[in-house]
Amino acid sequence: MPPTADNGSAMGDGSLVEDFGRRIGRAMGWPPIAGRLAGVLMLSPDPMSLSELQEALGASKGSTSEMTRLLIANGTVERVKVPGVRQAGYVWRDDAWSGCLQHQLAQTEQLLELAETAKERGAGMPELQQARLRDMHTYYEFMVRELRRLLDEYRELHAG
Repeated sequence: MPPTADNGSAMGDGSLVEDFGRRIGRAMGWPPIAGRLAGVLMLSPDPMSLSELQEALGASKGSTSEMTRLLIANGTVERVKVPGVRQAGYVWRDDAWSGCLQHQLAQTEQLLELAETAKERGAGMPELQQARLRDMHTYYEFMVRELRRLLDEYRELHAG
């Protein structure tokens, strides 16, 4: 039986999934259903098909599909081939937290690229604007460096 918010024995307390929906959704700027989906998959011992996820969440197929894509893009969920089953399955990645941090690093690297370009293009602007662009560049350089360090540190911790 697939885990659902009501199926406490398969997934633990259903209110935990609801808590994921509220807290992760709010913290990440996601719809609550994405947080609930994260909770369902994190607590599921087995891959779940899109239709099982849809049933567990009480959500439409389109919404469930969109939220699985969001979690895949954020590095926490992956689509897998389940032997003997036609539909793809979705699982919480074993390295989900590394994947999440890797996603944050990739986003921050994109913003560093913007900061580098903006700093160059703003060279002829008044000092106030140049200072703001330099500050932006300094900030994103710092963030990329530290996120890389944190990712390496976390991977070492997780490997040990």
